[in-house]
Order: sequence, then structure tokens, then C-alpha cells
Amino acid sequence: MNEELVTEVLDKLMTGELSEYYIKNEDFMDFRMVLVKRKDFKHFRGIGQRGGDVLYQYLKEPRS
Repeated sequence: MNEELVTEVLDKLMTGELSEYYIKNEDFMDFRMVLVKRKDFKHFRGIGQRGGDVLYQYLKEPRS
């Protein structure tokens, strides 16, 4: 998963164009490396799934 695609997905989550996005286990580290660099990092919630996959959502209020 390249950085441009990850940024596009994260921006779509932020604007509400996507309500959630499913990341496969093998793409998790690439996705996370881009995510943690964002200023709005705390607004993203990752919900772990069976097998190591993660479902990401954007929250209006940052998590603590």
C-alpha cells in the first residue's frame, strides 16, 4: 500500500466520504506509518478484527 493511497483513504474518512475502511493485516504497517504522522491522528479509531485486520473510522472528537 503506497503513501498516496493511504493519504487519500484517510482524507476520505476525515471528510465523511467513507464511513469506515478495512485494512488487511499485511497492509497494516504501511497504513499506520502514514496515519501516525497526521495532526488529526487521535481522530482515527482502529477496531481490531479477527486475523489481525483493522477497521478504521474517523471520530469528530479526538480519542483520549
